[in-house]
Amino acid sequence: MQSVLHNPLLLSAILAAVLVCLFPFVAGYMVLMERKVLADLQVRLGPMRVGPHGLLQPIADAFKLLLKEDLIPGQSDKGIFWMAPVISTFTALTALSVVPFSQSIRVADVNVGLLMVFSFGSINVMAIMLSGWSSRNKYAIISAARVVSQDVAYEIPMLLVVITLLMMTGTMDLNEIVRQQAGGFWHWNLFKVWVNPLMPVTFVIFFICMLAETNRAPFDMAEAESELVAGAFTEYAGMGFGIFFMAEYANIVLGCSLGTVLFLGGWQSPFGIWPGVVWFLLKLYALIFTVIWVRWTFPRTQFYGLLNLSWKILIPVSLFTLLLSSAMIKIF
Repeated sequence: MQSVLHNPLLLSAILAAVLVCLFPFVAGYMVLMERKVLADLQVRLGPMRVGPHGLLQPIADAFKLLLKEDLIPGQSDKGIFWMAPVISTFTALTALSVVPFSQSIRVADVNVGLLMVFSFGSINVMAIMLSGWSSRNKYAIISAARVVSQDVAYEIPMLLVVITLLMMTGTMDLNEIVRQQAGGFWHWNLFKVWVNPLMPVTFVIFFICMLAETNRAPFDMAEAESELVAGAFTEYAGMGFGIFFMAEYANIVLGCSLGTVLFLGGWQSPFGIWPGVVWFLLKLYALIFTVIWVRWTFPRTQFYGLLNLSWKILIPVSLFTLLLSSAMIKIF
């Protein structure tokens, strides 16, 4: 046991294997969590029949997807058609491997972890684009084009927010960013108003961009059922659709984990009690709950309204917060 703990490569390989094997179950129970939260918001019970209080529902859903027939369109590019969902899930899990869940629990310790997260995260949009293009379906192709324009629009304000935090912290190491937020909750980047009085606004911009980047309602243009049948995933059935579904929740976990690290102090405890991993998970699931809450509260926006929100509001405001932060750091 001691030899494993002192061998970082072996320990990283074990943690990576556990992450890949367990995440389908985690994603399944996140779906159950979403359905239960939705049921509470609509004053009903939600899944209750499979297992006690519906706790076995994700397992039944997984078997249903596995047993469904996978139909491949005759005119599709079959190689790319099958690689697209794999790429989407692989990039999300790889980016998640550099997130520090506590001072000692992480798959890989990379000193440019923030750069790695955004590098792999940018590949997800390519996977959705390839899924639509390879399907040879006009609805899927239109949706894929929407995804590209949406992600380009929302990556700009998100990167401006991240540059603001880089100026404050001076590092791309996610562990160091968390260490700089040690102490009470007023040391979290979210509350450092003496560096930038608009830090809470910066967090809101990050959260909105995260919703758009993960294709969550009200920004789910990749799968706009009312307009594009099922969007970029129209031709996917069975486990192909299931893998895309799992990738969506992997990206939600990744986005909320990044928000926890950058703004909410990561594993740092505001009161000096409980292990760091407990605080990280509490903050993570608070953000995931908010993502679910937003989805079932706000209606899907119109596509041009989505683009106008980014280009006309979020980008100017995030650029202003960047300039304000740089000025205050230089002066004070």
